[in-house]
Amino acid sequence: MSDRPILITGVAGFIASHTAEALLRAGRRVVGVDNFDPFYPQRLKQLNLAEVEKAAVTTGGGFEFIPGDITDRVAMAHLFERTHPGAVIHLAARAGVRPSIADPAGYAHANVTGTSVLLEQCAKHGIDRVVIASSSSVYGTLAPGERSRPFSETENVDRPISPYAATKRACELIGYTHHHLTKQPVAMLRFFTVFGPRQRPDLAIRSFMGKIAREETLTLFGDGTSSRDYTFVEDTVGGILAALDRIPKFGYRIWNLGNSKPITLDAMVDSIAKVVGKPAKIERAPMQAGDVMATWADPTRSRDELGYEPKTSFDAGLEKQWQWLRQFEAAATK
Repeated sequence: MSDRPILITGVAGFIASHTAEALLRAGRRVVGVDNFDPFYPQRLKQLNLAEVEKAAVTTGGGFEFIPGDITDRVAMAHLFERTHPGAVIHLAARAGVRPSIADPAGYAHANVTGTSVLLEQCAKHGIDRVVIASSSSVYGTLAPGERSRPFSETENVDRPISPYAATKRACELIGYTHHHLTKQPVAMLRFFTVFGPRQRPDLAIRSFMGKIAREETLTLFGDGTSSRDYTFVEDTVGGILAALDRIPKFGYRIWNLGNSKPITLDAMVDSIAKVVGKPAKIERAPMQAGDVMATWADPTRSRDELGYEPKTSFDAGLEKQWQWLRQFEAAATK
């Protein structure tokens, strides 16, 4: 890999800010771009960015933040011309299954157009390698009669059931086309329900921790048997860096990054209540449109080709996220 900086999109977000810190600790220079999309408060993203800047000071690494929108072709052209990145880790996106149903055009613009604009610049500037975030959402729903099973990268994923999932699948196809035309290495990473410190406030674990602590009622959709393959953020970041390192060997490749130990909704709530130290108050509601019954990563390809081995158990990850959340909220009240 060249010694040119690595460009991270969405750098003020949850996974991207952790990825930036890891690269700085590894001695790499990082350029970050973010448009502070109002999906959740900019104040939280600024705090994430402050952690990256703190890591740059601690490690002595080089970090530059450039505000910008990845869908803006002119702005991205200027960014690439000025910073000359050698690699791109593209993590910026409009996220979330349920909100995408309310705004499919907005999701298509941010995710599909944004990815296309970035890859256009990658082609023009001879980027060494590209890593792009996809999602377990592309696997869609299980067949009738199936409760759960591992999802493999080799199966057909042409039936997404939400606009968000459809945009992520579209980006995988655009990534393949880009590699075919330019021969630039492109990795597509299917993330499975990432959690940990700095998790987005709308996601279940962070939201439930706060509500249980405040003794508020949780609304659980479905009968509690739906399950997710929760993956701790440090393990996801390890997979991102491994993909960045190894993608030239493969050209174009899709990899699952999951923990491969799915947890049911009811079990997740019980575990959070145990960590918080208070009982959960629960009300049930029907499953929502676009939601899937289960996600479960088949880790075979990632383990064999990336050396990917998640190290953090679900319970240990919850403890770390709860400790962070308590410190974060205590600081916010000062």
